[in-house]
Order: sequence, then structure tokens, then C-alpha cells
Amino acid sequence: MLEELDRQSDASAGERTSVESLTDALAADERTVRKQLDGLVSCELADIDADGQIRITVTGEELLALDLDEMIVVDPEAIDRG
Repeated sequence: MLEELDRQSDASAGERTSVESLTDALAADERTVRKQLDGLVSCELADIDADGQIRITVTGEELLALDLDEMIVVDPEAIDRG
């Protein structure tokens, strides 16, 4: 998802894309795409504006630039500290 968002948007230029475009490119249902986007937004890897247009953040671009074979992003708010 993050890689496709990177292909379709640009943090520096402020270029954004739509949920529909991501859904089509990923051949996924809209509900799944929106859920994934919400997770990326909560980790500050994506940004959704008031019109629902999406872009990768600079942080997201930097994470992809690390060119890791595998990565797992964990939302610190979702960790059970109990």
C-alpha cells in the first residue's frame, strides 16, 4: 500500500491521489484500502486532506528510501501495555 501511494503521490510537491485510484491499482476493495490508509495516517506515513485526497508523507518516503526487504510498522497507540 505504501509503495503504491508513493507511486501515485509526492510529499514534497503536495501531489495527492484518491482512494478510488489506489483501489484500482491494488485490485482491492475500498474498505480494505481505507482501513490500511487509516493505519498509515495514524503512523504519520500518509496524509488525508479535507476532500479525502491522499498523499504519502515525507516520513513515508524516507521509510521507503531505506529499501528494506521487509518492514513492519506498529502503531504505538495500539500496543497493549498492560
